[in-house]
Amino acid sequence: MPLINRQLRLKARPEGLVRREDFDLIEQPVPELKDGEVLVCVLYLSMDPTNRVWMRDIPQYLPPVAIGEVMRALGLGRVVQSRSAQYQVGELVQGVTGWQDYLVLHESAKGYVCLPADPGIPLPTLLGACGMSGVTAYYGLTDIAPVQPGETLVVSAAAGSVGSIAGQIGKIMGARVVGIAGGADKCRYLTDELGFDAAVDYKAADFKQQLKAATPDGVHVNFENVGGEVMRAVLSRMVIGGRVALCGLISGYNSSERPSDDFGVIVMKRLSMRGFLVLDYTKTREAVQALGGWIREGKLKAEETVADGLENAPVVLNRLFDGSHRGKLVLRVGADVQGSK
Repeated sequence: MPLINRQLRLKARPEGLVRREDFDLIEQPVPELKDGEVLVCVLYLSMDPTNRVWMRDIPQYLPPVAIGEVMRALGLGRVVQSRSAQYQVGELVQGVTGWQDYLVLHESAKGYVCLPADPGIPLPTLLGACGMSGVTAYYGLTDIAPVQPGETLVVSAAAGSVGSIAGQIGKIMGARVVGIAGGADKCRYLTDELGFDAAVDYKAADFKQQLKAATPDGVHVNFENVGGEVMRAVLSRMVIGGRVALCGLISGYNSSERPSDDFGVIVMKRLSMRGFLVLDYTKTREAVQALGGWIREGKLKAEETVADGLENAPVVLNRLFDGSHRGKLVLRVGADVQGSK
């Protein structure tokens, strides 16, 4: 019996939150492999805010996903068939898999990482703390806006996949870390479980007063994931010469309008603001080794929220924007026939 590949292809560009109706679920047989090709069974998909950006027909750092194309996404899978000497059956492959069950990959394809069959850590962690999320946080605080011992670091979306790692890296580097999250439970999670020095609830009526109390000496470094009102509030608390690592502007990803921001404070406080993408860092061994070492030493906690079902990908993606997850949001696509973690 031929293997059947399910694919979610973009049918219509979403307005606001993503709907199942914005995608076609297509089933077709997996083609026979040619020389140099491998068949990867997709196990987990990374649910990232950039997925929502890729659905929009706007200028961006990669071409928008075209109508009729398989939805672009990072993922992790296992090699189940191989006609390549570079990939062995059982090995793991990390890279752009798309929203589908199977990926036919040629050995010459760039941007894919081959990992041992048993990497020694849970597979979802390879997409979170030791994957794109962790690498983003690492370089944001070591290269883009290096944080120094004794400085105050503020991280927005601090209970999310990137923010939770960024805050912990800040603590490892000796900074005083303040996290911004939505709701009392997430704020307690930041301080009680992840070791943040303080947490501020952006949903609270007295959010700005909380932020002021949590940053009595001002803010030296802002790791920005949200934008909008949250970012403006943090910028107003920054010291002269402060630094901003502009990682994302998730507050506007579901909006069809471009946000209007008053950047006068950047001039007045002589702030340095630098936007960056994890794609800027093609050699990530340094970051992954450091992150993995911190996890093994117990200095860094990794947490994933795992949802199930390829067909649920559009709805699961919305959880990035309603706050109903902690840590890295991952979608389990299929069972791992190797039975590894």
